[in-house]
Order: sequence, then C-alpha cells, then structure tokens
Amino acid sequence: MNTHRGILIICELAGNSVHRVSFELLNKAMELKERLHEPVDCLLLGPSGKDLNELNLRGADTVYYMQSPVFKNPEEYLFKENITRFIKQHKPGIVLTGATSFGRSLAPRIAAALRTGLTADCTDLKIDEDGNFIQIRPAFSDNILAHINTVTYPKMATVRYKEFEEAQIDSSKKINIVEIEPYVSFFEKSQVIDIFSEESIDISEAEIIVAAGRGIRKKEDLKMIEELAAKLGGTVGASRALVDAGMVKSTRQVGYSGNRVKPKVYVACGISGAPQHLAGMKESEIIVAINSDPSAPIFSVADYGYVGDIYEIVPALIRDLP
Repeated sequence: MNTHRGILIICELAGNSVHRVSFELLNKAMELKERLHEPVDCLLLGPSGKDLNELNLRGADTVYYMQSPVFKNPEEYLFKENITRFIKQHKPGIVLTGATSFGRSLAPRIAAALRTGLTADCTDLKIDEDGNFIQIRPAFSDNILAHINTVTYPKMATVRYKEFEEAQIDSSKKINIVEIEPYVSFFEKSQVIDIFSEESIDISEAEIIVAAGRGIRKKEDLKMIEELAAKLGGTVGASRALVDAGMVKSTRQVGYSGNRVKPKVYVACGISGAPQHLAGMKESEIIVAINSDPSAPIFSVADYGYVGDIYEIVPALIRDLP
C-alpha cells in the first residue's frame, strides 16, 4: 500500500531571498492540490535569519526551515543527505525542484539515493483522470511533448524556471514555519571546500545577455563579447558549441540542454540558431542577431538583425554605444 502523500517543494535561496522559481512551483502545486486534495509543503535549507513568510502567503501549508551555517553555500552532497533523510521521514508523494543550475545537479542525487525516478526540465504537470501525476517535458528538440507517469515513490520532477506564473500573495494565509535541525552537518570522510565564485551565477536571472556562438574563433576573442556585455550592463552567455570547446563554463550555456532565459534584451553574436539554442532564448523580449549568414535560423526569431562579421560589428557597437 502506498503511504506517500502530499506535495513537497524543495526551495532554494538566491542571495538572501527565496529563489523565485519556488513561487512558480507553488502556483502549479496549488493547481495539483485541487485534484489531489493533499497538502503542499516547502523545505528550505539555509542559514538562520531568512524571511520565509512569503512561501506561506503564496500557498504553502507548512514551511520546513532546516537551519545551519553549513547551508550558507549550496553544496550538493550535504544538501542531498539532509533532504533525502527528510523525505524518508515525511514521505511526500510528489517532490518538485526548480530546474536551476543547482536544482539540476541536486535532484538526480536525491532521486538516486531514494531509488526513485526523476523527470527533468518539465514544462507542465497535471493529475490525470485516474489520479496519476503526469510530468510533461519536451523531447526530440521540442518536436514532441512526452507525458511521463513515474511508478515509484516519491514521484520527482524538476521544472524549468520562468515556465509558470508565480503564485499570488494572500495576506490572509496562516504563517506556519517549522524550524528543524539538520540531520547531518558535516562529512566524516570528506571535506567540503568553498569554491563558489562568479561562475556560479544564474544567467536565467539576467535582464541583458550578450551570447556568443560558433562564430567566435578562439577563447581570447570572447573579450569583445565581455566588453559589449559590460557596456550594456548585462552578462555573457554562450551556445553549446563554445561550452563543448572548453571556451566557456557550462553555467553560461543557453539552450535546451543549458539555461532557459527570458531577458529584456538578448544579443546573439555568431549564433546560427539551432533548435536546441532557440528553445532556450526565443521568449526574450528583444532579440538582436549578428551573423554573417543571412539565412541563419536565428534571424527568424530576431527583432533586429545585422548581417555581417561579428569581428567588425561587435567592436563597432562597443565603440559607438554611449
């Protein structure tokens, strides 16, 4: 007999605040709750002193706050061990995690430890006529939508950031935050080293992105992309080609297998526009494309296009922009 019940959202911090993907997950979880009639709870691991009231005000029945200084930085192994033990004790039926850089690394470790399935990068979730939790995700470069029903418990899914609207705040909601101690605060046989740096940045939050693609010939040439991004007040992104070539960290990758972004301005420099890349940036508010091939697919989604050599156009933009 299945003893798992309820929906658990694994939340994360973005600086000193709750990452906004948690509010998006709450919105979808509240829809599922209407069909399941089961509680929606949140679990957040972090240092003390964080204001988590908004999670209750946006719909969470109970917010579990596991506090410890060791959670100051998101370290997968320590987080995995504590979250796994929490899930084994509380037995939720569904576990949702944001498909952020950290969530994509953490969720598979939890699923493996629990010996359960995980559907990654979902774009929708629903409860079918038989009460099954159906996880929906694109497949074959967004050409089809796969509907997946996991048979093991808990049923786990990561959900793409900025896929759903955030749950609305209801000031009449009851604040119910339960502070709990960590199950594990250190590793006896390993040492966790703080190596977090600027490269842990989540570019999905950026409002302006200047992205480089296969048109960049060597790593040193990325300096002009960085200069243009700095001049626009934005950050640098990249296509998979540059990540595979070792020129850029994977945290900068935009696309189906990287980060999905929705900035106000997206400048694509030397990016042809493969379907996998377009899937990650086509919903940007304004898209500017620079490419020497006038038939490049990137121009099909661009608001503004420059046909020409990025080695001429990008330096000119840097020079002429105020």
